[in-house]
Amino acid sequence: MKRNSPAGGKGWAARRVTWSPSVTLVPTHACFNACAYCGFRRPVPAGDPLADALGDREAGALLEARPQASEVLLLSGEVAPESPQRRRWFGRLLSLSRLALARGRLPHTNAGPLSRREMAALGRLNPSMGLMLEGLGPAYAALHRQAPSKHPARRLAQLEQAGRLGIPFTTGLLLGVGETPAERIQALELISLLQQQWGHIQEVILQPFRAPAQTAQSLSAGDCQDWLALIADARAILPPEVHLQLPPNLWPLDLLPRALEAGIDDLGGIDDHDVINPAYPQPGPTDLAGVLAAAGWQLQPRLCVHDGWLDRLPLHLRRAAEGSRRRLGRAC
Repeated sequence: MKRNSPAGGKGWAARRVTWSPSVTLVPTHACFNACAYCGFRRPVPAGDPLADALGDREAGALLEARPQASEVLLLSGEVAPESPQRRRWFGRLLSLSRLALARGRLPHTNAGPLSRREMAALGRLNPSMGLMLEGLGPAYAALHRQAPSKHPARRLAQLEQAGRLGIPFTTGLLLGVGETPAERIQALELISLLQQQWGHIQEVILQPFRAPAQTAQSLSAGDCQDWLALIADARAILPPEVHLQLPPNLWPLDLLPRALEAGIDDLGGIDDHDVINPAYPQPGPTDLAGVLAAAGWQLQPRLCVHDGWLDRLPLHLRRAAEGSRRRLGRAC
């Protein structure tokens, strides 16, 4: 069923920017994809993609170490759909989602393409979910030659499937891999069309590509100017209710206010480290708030599901979100 856009969508120029206090759980680093740039994936141990699987006890300890985190990001390597281990892998996602909810946290799963049955089952436990589109064009195809689940048609089908199921969804683009400006615009326009039809896309991430490295590599002045223009284009293309996100550890902190002026209004889930880009330290909320306040912006914590999508949730998840929001207000 087609969904209308959330009522009362905020204007992008509001002088506030949101972020989600987050803790990341990695069910497994093993992945049947072999993206040319990936620093997250690890070889399958002894042929078993779940030999390193995160157990509930270890996950519980990680949650206890981050008591202020309301969002539990389940960020997993992928098991092939035809693998005999797929069911066991999916069971881990369900178990960790239940664990998060039982601890008063809200799970947000990003685990690659899912069948309709799998997505629906996780949608009953996750107030929001996500999958990066990454991008369109030959530059991405070259990087994804050994990554079957990264085919853009399959990714776009996942975004539509989430819309049909009414799941608040996050997607985004991985930028700076050799794509053209026209390919960036085309990807944004496709996301915009999906949002206009289904109304479920709560945020789009504009993620600068950072090659795996031991030390952080700063964006050049030219890259920053390019990104600022793209942010403005994205804000013009996407419907106004869709939040536009930039990971703050991948962008120069002193230039963050300029990104907000261009159209960014969200900084995403922030853990105490970045499991995808470990060489790029996460700025703490105190440092972020100071930089932004000096430029006239207010940093405001949020849940993994944005306010405009709360009334779309099943009753049990809405209640969990309301409880999490009360605790978030006390903690922050």
